[in-house]
Amino acid sequence: MSTVPTFITCTDVSFSWPDGTEVFDGLKVAVGPGRTGLVGLNGSGKSTLLKLVAGELAPSEGTIRTAGEVGYLPQNLVLDTALRVDRALGIDVTRAALHAIEAGDVSEANFAAVGDDWDVEERARATLDQLGLGHVGLDRTIGELSGGESVLLRLAALLLARPDVLLLDEPTNNLDLYARRRLYAAVESWSGVLVVVSHDRELLELVDQIADLRDGEVTWYGGSFSAYERALAAEQDAAERMVRVAEADVQRQKRELSDTQMKLARRKRYARKSFENKVVPKIVANNRKSEAQVSAGKHRAVQAERLAEARERLDEAVEAVRDDDEIRVELPYTTVHPGREVLSLRDLALPYGAWVRGELELRGPERIALVGRNGAGKTTLLRAIAGELEPVSGEAVTHVPLRFLPQRLDVLDDGLSVVENVARYAPEATGNAIRARLARFLFKGARADQPAGTLSGGERFRAALAALLLAEPAPQLLMLDEPTNNLDMASVRKLRAALEAYEGALIVASHDVTFLESLGITRWLLLDGELRATTPEEVREGREAGGGSGVE
Repeated sequence: MSTVPTFITCTDVSFSWPDGTEVFDGLKVAVGPGRTGLVGLNGSGKSTLLKLVAGELAPSEGTIRTAGEVGYLPQNLVLDTALRVDRALGIDVTRAALHAIEAGDVSEANFAAVGDDWDVEERARATLDQLGLGHVGLDRTIGELSGGESVLLRLAALLLARPDVLLLDEPTNNLDLYARRRLYAAVESWSGVLVVVSHDRELLELVDQIADLRDGEVTWYGGSFSAYERALAAEQDAAERMVRVAEADVQRQKRELSDTQMKLARRKRYARKSFENKVVPKIVANNRKSEAQVSAGKHRAVQAERLAEARERLDEAVEAVRDDDEIRVELPYTTVHPGREVLSLRDLALPYGAWVRGELELRGPERIALVGRNGAGKTTLLRAIAGELEPVSGEAVTHVPLRFLPQRLDVLDDGLSVVENVARYAPEATGNAIRARLARFLFKGARADQPAGTLSGGERFRAALAALLLAEPAPQLLMLDEPTNNLDMASVRKLRAALEAYEGALIVASHDVTFLESLGITRWLLLDGELRATTPEEVREGREAGGGSGVE
């Protein structure tokens, strides 16, 4: 029996959403020490499993046990904007008592609140500094921080609490390169048990083992993500070879059965002719006929059994080969001719201090990469262009049909089904047309009737993208805010291919430089207080680290 301690144990766990959608049925998994990367296709149940372990959801059947305290960083972090930083860190009561003692209030309650934690402020500031949040004061509010800074703040609170088990769900979403490096360092130095769900390759290279969640079961692979990919590729090569061997065996058994039937048929004809020509007596011919029938029946049964076994081996071999469905993103035909005016920005002053000074024009099928630190105002700029946010001064004028896919995917109504959400954007489209479009995004049959509120992050992205692309008129300017967040790697490849074929103008805000470089970007713009030209090399080197402040 293994003596390695287990920190998370799921025994016969079943879970379904309120609408009856099954996620797990009798799941068994045990997580031991070290850093574990939990991977799988969008919708496989990765986030749901973390919520179950964290106690945010309860299984309908089975048990979940954890050793010690559990810290959980959710994928879609929502914090009260009025919350002070010290309270978000969980140190507000201790800190208040400490300040009271320093001011002369030596009541027993204050000493009890402080306990042995006299250096709480120093530890908090050191942790914030470790994550690149040294500029964030403990008395500030969440509303003054960007989305990425809020994620890091929540991680800082977990590091201060020192849980025995740390669960991270897509922690690098919304983080710029600078912040990601800070998070990588924190993960690499974590000495406890850590389970991370991520599509970030660089982060997954830091784990000790990969847990592959597929069809409600977990398969384990030792090593980092690269080692997992190599092992999986070897498995699939072997599985495909087994399919070829099994197919050849089925064909061989079919031929042997056919040959057997032909031989038996010839024997039968020969026996009949012998009787008709009176070569042998009737009684002998009848005996031979009876024996031949019995022998033929046995032979056919053996051959049929062998063929059935060969087909069963083929089915097993085929089942071992992964044939994952992938989204088919087909952007509408929206050619924008070179030189056509698409977007004009003039002396645009944004809330929270960002500027687009002078004039900036986008013409023809240009492709703009919008980069910058968390809090620089990239999302704010896109919202102003989309008409969702009133600028402080100046103007943003679009001259072509525009579609904007926001980072938070709040274009969907959680109370409506996927079909109903898409129908809101395409009231003229027939139900069959909507379902045909959704099938390309892997929402087939009953999955298209699933409530939006039960979708995973990747599924939510697919549904939102399907809704916007079916809307009329077709977009000639497409704006995407962190589109690779929550997408599995296969879906990122498909999205990249679709955007490469798109013939309209494109603005993409992203911290994923590799993804941006694959899109044929014609202009790189850095928002750092003001909007200015940059290069991918500057972005990779972190020269955008000068910062920005405010809310994204």
